[in-house]
Amino acid sequence: MNEFSRYYVELFRQIWEDLVFFFREVVWEGMLVRMVDNFESYFLLLKDESADFSIVSWVMVTVSFILNISLLIFVIAKLIIWFNKYASFRKVEIEKNELIEEIALLNDKVVALIDEKNQIMAMKVSQLGINASTGEPTDKIITGPLGRSQQMVPAYEMGAVVGGGVGGRPQGGQNGSDTEFGDTSRSNVPTGPSRFVKLIQVDREYAGKDTHIYMEESDYVTLPEIVDRFVNFASANLKLYYNRKMIQQFFAGMAASRVIILEGISGTGKTSLPYAMAKFFDNNAAMISVQPSWRDRAEMIGYLNEFTKRFNETDFLKALYEAAYRKDINLIVLDEMNLARIEYYFAEFLSIMEMPDSSEWKIDLVPDSKPSDPLKVVNGKITVPMNVWFVGTANKDDSTFTITDKVYDRAIALEFEAKGEYFPAPETEPLHMSSSYLQELFDEAFYKYPVSEGLLSKFSILDKYIQSNFKIAFGNRIMVQVHKFVPVYVATGGTEEEGMDYIFANKILRKFESLNLAFLQDELDQLISQIHKLFGKNGFEESVKFIRLLKKQI
Repeated sequence: MNEFSRYYVELFRQIWEDLVFFFREVVWEGMLVRMVDNFESYFLLLKDESADFSIVSWVMVTVSFILNISLLIFVIAKLIIWFNKYASFRKVEIEKNELIEEIALLNDKVVALIDEKNQIMAMKVSQLGINASTGEPTDKIITGPLGRSQQMVPAYEMGAVVGGGVGGRPQGGQNGSDTEFGDTSRSNVPTGPSRFVKLIQVDREYAGKDTHIYMEESDYVTLPEIVDRFVNFASANLKLYYNRKMIQQFFAGMAASRVIILEGISGTGKTSLPYAMAKFFDNNAAMISVQPSWRDRAEMIGYLNEFTKRFNETDFLKALYEAAYRKDINLIVLDEMNLARIEYYFAEFLSIMEMPDSSEWKIDLVPDSKPSDPLKVVNGKITVPMNVWFVGTANKDDSTFTITDKVYDRAIALEFEAKGEYFPAPETEPLHMSSSYLQELFDEAFYKYPVSEGLLSKFSILDKYIQSNFKIAFGNRIMVQVHKFVPVYVATGGTEEEGMDYIFANKILRKFESLNLAFLQDELDQLISQIHKLFGKNGFEESVKFIRLLKKQI
């Protein structure tokens, strides 16, 4: 055994000297020769020393040889793996850069096509007798069908000749009363051509109309009764089935934010929920289909065409403008909202609705104002009314974009895990309720069911634990939502711990998806233990379920 030890020490001394020589005085021309000489010297050393080897020494030589070869193979394999990873990373980066260049090229082509489209539109408009630079009608001499010169009549005058009103529809007098579009003399609805065709139409529709909500005694109900009546209404009238907890979360979400996101797999009733909710409040939800091409707010609310001087209005803008006339609860649904990046086309709405003063919730439409603009477009701006909630539906698949923290922090997200199961329900009538009365119910809940100090203290401990172990923090925005969501959830019949559990799972634990969870297995288990320590074995069930789901996805 001593002989082997002496041999092994001497072997590694020579190897070390050779390695030092190799790195200190590298001579590439003689490298291969030197390596052959080195291996030959190793075997000569073994030959000289092996004369006195015992069986044990030879066993140790064999084992050490296998171990050294294994170490060498391991190092080479590790280097190959690192090189492959680097090559793959470089390939992805190159493909990403090529994709960015291709997108930029496509954007240039889109801009060119838009310019070409506007030029064609300007030519067509000028042929119709409208000055493309001013938007005002012009008199133009055209040739009639028999080759005679005729005077072209401006389009809006043709409407007056044919039907006595805009678009040929009668306006007071024949086939209608003075209130079909409202009495324009009393409502100051702009007359003549306007750059906002659809919004002027809304002005005329509501001119002189009483939009006050006359609630009957049966409509003055409490929040738990609203939840029960909606569940029964959706089941009996629309054959849509929702559990009570989901509807409690929906109303609590309405109290906490103006933006609600409904997530889940297709066919679970995401789009049907706001549709049914609007029907329940005797209204119609405005269904807006988000397109993958939406890159900014102009795709959603429209834009001013510089050639025609007309505003290209969208259905979304019309629904938003009409809500300003109404006093009831209005839902605008952005269907498949994550087909495009939400923080691109909806960013302005997310920002302005954080302002505490709702009178500052203004969206710029045009840079200036004109007398012919709609009544509720003041100084080129439209105000987002307080009776509007934006409900977005979102699928999670490869065709959609990931919803960012910026959106999640400002919205309330509800998860649809499965389609609702049938249950019998009695016939239920819709409610005639004003948005102000619903807000009164929310305010009453804020006063009667404030979040308890004990729960806030536990939540603070959990917050500090997550900051310390996961380096994740949340701001005052989420705490404001806590003080609105939890009281309303309690007022609808839930418990404050369930409400806080929902906020923690959907607002804070959702941020964990951006972490490298493969290296945080023990930390996640310890987080579950911390939750059990604070809230008991059966406490914060939704949060514990979310954490375990994160562990399975690794």
